[in-house]
Amino acid sequence: MVDPQLEIAPYLEALAQKSMRLTHILETHVHADHLSGARRLAEVTRAPVLIHEAADVRFAHGDLEDGEEHEVGNVLLTVLHTPGHTPEGVSILLTDRTRSPEPWFVLTGDTLFAGSVGRPDLGGEGSEVRLAELLYESLFSKLLALPDHLEIYPAHFGGAACGKGLSGKAGSTIGFERRFNPALQFSARPEFVRYVLEDLPPQPEAFAENRRRNLGWE
Repeated sequence: MVDPQLEIAPYLEALAQKSMRLTHILETHVHADHLSGARRLAEVTRAPVLIHEAADVRFAHGDLEDGEEHEVGNVLLTVLHTPGHTPEGVSILLTDRTRSPEPWFVLTGDTLFAGSVGRPDLGGEGSEVRLAELLYESLFSKLLALPDHLEIYPAHFGGAACGKGLSGKAGSTIGFERRFNPALQFSARPEFVRYVLEDLPPQPEAFAENRRRNLGWE
């Protein structure tokens, strides 16, 4: 399970219907726009919560590292550390080995959206430029190094406050975003940083509290 919502009943129902056991609960980052259901799901299923080691998490969890792999049946999960929206952000590359030894799609969390990229200003005043620079490296050195045919499934689409100008599409491909995502048309880092930091919508008041609670600070 990746980035579970607070209401976990639908997940438990789906598991029961398929007679499946949950073995991994992965967070692509510490969420600010909503309260995570990861800990509630872990309490019920006994599956561990896994989050990147850069997160200052204060509850029982496992640390993820860049390049780490997890096998779930025929599916291989590969962790890519893609900071920028947050320092601990990861993307998760999935390979279905019943179809191909090559990756099929990537869960990009809040790093790369259809039509946009994650906003880098949620870490507090003074951190936004550094996070924007990390976001540039995550996008251009890691995600855009992936094959163009690879499908992407972000954590949000149009209407979310975690980026600006998100498309209403729930998914896309690396190649389409390379060609048409406005944020990816700036090959030089300074121009990219300037673009992603300008005209950002106000941060909702609940974001800071949600992040503290999702870290286990409250």
